[in-house]
Amino acid sequence: MADKQISLPAKLINGGIAGIVGVTCVFPIDLAKTRLQNQQNGSRLYTSMSDCLIKTIRSEGYFGMYRGAAVNLTLVTPEKAIKLAANDFFRHHLTKDGKLTLVKEMLAGCGAGTCQVIVTTPMEMLKIQLQDAGRLAAQRKLMPESLPAGTVETKSPTAMQITRQLLREKGIAGLYKGLGATLLRDVPFSMIYFPLFANLNNLGKRGAEGPAPFYVSFVSGCMAGSTAAVAVNPVDVIKTRLQSLNRASTEDTYSGVTDCIRKIMRNEGPSAFLKGAYCRALVIAPLFGIAQVVYFLGVGEYILSFLPKKDN
Repeated sequence: MADKQISLPAKLINGGIAGIVGVTCVFPIDLAKTRLQNQQNGSRLYTSMSDCLIKTIRSEGYFGMYRGAAVNLTLVTPEKAIKLAANDFFRHHLTKDGKLTLVKEMLAGCGAGTCQVIVTTPMEMLKIQLQDAGRLAAQRKLMPESLPAGTVETKSPTAMQITRQLLREKGIAGLYKGLGATLLRDVPFSMIYFPLFANLNNLGKRGAEGPAPFYVSFVSGCMAGSTAAVAVNPVDVIKTRLQSLNRASTEDTYSGVTDCIRKIMRNEGPSAFLKGAYCRALVIAPLFGIAQVVYFLGVGEYILSFLPKKDN
C-alpha cells in the first residue's frame, strides 16, 4: 500500500491524463475568463461569459475559443502532475502514525503550490497572450480610438514567436513575468483545495479504510476546486493583468503587484477583483473533479501494470 501511495510515475501519468481531459473540456470558459479579467473601464467589449463566447465564435470561428489551447495542453501535463504528485509526496512525509493534522495538510498544499509554479508561470504567460489576442483584434475593429495612433493590423502571434521574443528581449526571466502573483495565487489555492478535498472525500468513504466512490471524489474535487478558485480570484485578476504584454492606449499598465492593486482600486473599484470569478469557478470545478476521478481510479497504475516488471 505504501508503495502505491508514493508511486511517482503513476501519479505523473494520472496528473497528465487528468489535465489533458479537463483542459479540453473547459478551455473556452478559461478563454472567456482571461478576456473578461483583462477588460478595463472604457474598453469593455464583453458584458458576460456567454457574450464573450458568442462574440468570439462570430469573429474568430469555433476554434477561436481554443486559442492558446496547444500551450495549455502541452504544459498542463507536467503542471497537473507536479501539483498532484507533490501534494501526495508532502502528505506522505508529514503523516505520523497514520494521522495528518489540518495544519500539515495545508503545509502539504503549500509545498505543492510552490512546486507547480515552475511550469505554471511560463504556461500562463504564453496562454494569456494568445487568449487575449482576439480581444485586442476585436477592439482594433470596433474601438479604433482606444489604440495608439499608427497601429496597423497584424497577425496574431504564435506561442513560439512570443517565446522567442521574450527570450531575446528579457531572457528566461521574461517567461517568468508575474511569478510573484502566480505564487500568491497558487500557494493559497493549494492550501485551501487539498485539505478541503481530502476532508470532503473522507465523508463519502465506504467504512473506515475503504476508498470513496469515484462520484464522491468528482463532487469533492468540484466543490473544493470552485471554493478555492473564487477565494483566490482577486490575485488571479492581478496575475492576468501583470502577464498581459499588449494593451490598448486607454488601458493601464502596471509595474508590479502593489501598483496593480492600487490602480485597479482607484480606477475600477473593488468589484474588479471579482472579474471572471464565475468563469474561473466553472473552469476549476470540473478540471479538478476530473483530475481526482482519474487519480483515484488509478489509471496510471493500470497503464504501468502492462509494462514488464524488473526481476530483483
